[in-house]
Amino acid sequence: MRSRDLGVAGGFVAFALAEEALIRMPGGWWPFALAGFAVLTALRRDVPLLALAASCVAANLVRDEYRLWQLAAMIIAAYTVGRERPIGRSGWPGWAGLGLALATAATFWSVAPDDPMGALFFPMGPWALGVGFAYQHRQSADAAAVRAAIREQRVREAVMEERVRIARELHDMVAHSVTVMVIQAGVVRRRLDAGLDVDGELLRSIESSGRDAVGELRRTLGLLRGDDGGATAAPVGLDRLDELIAQVREAGLAVTVRREGAPVALLPAADLSAYRIVQEALTNVLKHAGPTRVTVEVRYAADGVHLVVRDRGGTAPAPVASGGQGLIGMRERAALFGGELTAGPQQDGGYAVHARLPALVAA
Repeated sequence: MRSRDLGVAGGFVAFALAEEALIRMPGGWWPFALAGFAVLTALRRDVPLLALAASCVAANLVRDEYRLWQLAAMIIAAYTVGRERPIGRSGWPGWAGLGLALATAATFWSVAPDDPMGALFFPMGPWALGVGFAYQHRQSADAAAVRAAIREQRVREAVMEERVRIARELHDMVAHSVTVMVIQAGVVRRRLDAGLDVDGELLRSIESSGRDAVGELRRTLGLLRGDDGGATAAPVGLDRLDELIAQVREAGLAVTVRREGAPVALLPAADLSAYRIVQEALTNVLKHAGPTRVTVEVRYAADGVHLVVRDRGGTAPAPVASGGQGLIGMRERAALFGGELTAGPQQDGGYAVHARLPALVAA
């Protein structure tokens, strides 16, 4: 804004100097007045009422030596008063601006009584135009704020729905097996405390219940993803990442895979979530960027497993980081295990998804 105001002030000064050089009107006061009006024009958004008041006073003082550039300064000031101090939006400054515009119109009428329409139009026309733009801008800003609030509400609702689905599915599908494991483990503990032998079949039952719980969890996450064959599909994880890469390469992506660190055996559910995050990120690249070059990084560190999917950009715009059910689902997958996920455009073009899942390894 400040650079624009300085540009307007520079154009105003150039116009005034051209007028003085071509017309050469009498009066040696004009360089001082021009300097003052140039400063007021540059600071017009900060002191709009002062700028218009100065134009009104100057019109009274130099009636016979009035310059065209003074009229230009008045038009700029009147527009700025209407734009920055509209009636009804800024309180008393808005009414003061209207009063100054009317006073300026009256001053012009007293200077040129034979042209009442011109006296009224030159101050009031720019002022009314500024008021109109101010109201239009406010309405656009209000509408944009409402749209942003609606989008934010929809995102919150989508996140809440996803969490409710996760909680419901985990309870219905996994709670029974876990409850059985807790009860059987309690029996084992009490027998050990009493110095009794532990039935090997009981331990095998606990192991079987644990395997069932893991299987149910895998099927639950498959259902949450909307996979039709989620209940019967073979378990997937980062160990099957090469198969996924081969599939997306056939779809047109040039994928480079980088692995760092010593791989660790994650919990089955976390391993599946890591796989799904990479899968969803690559799917988003196919949807939004088209055939392009993609780098997939899998890095094992002390704070967990880091997954990065970065593309070089394509012909279509990248998805917005805060919207889209796919990104919401990926964030929920990471948050489910205490991790986090960020996504957004890169400075050098393209889009990147970075997820971290804590190093909760399988026992």
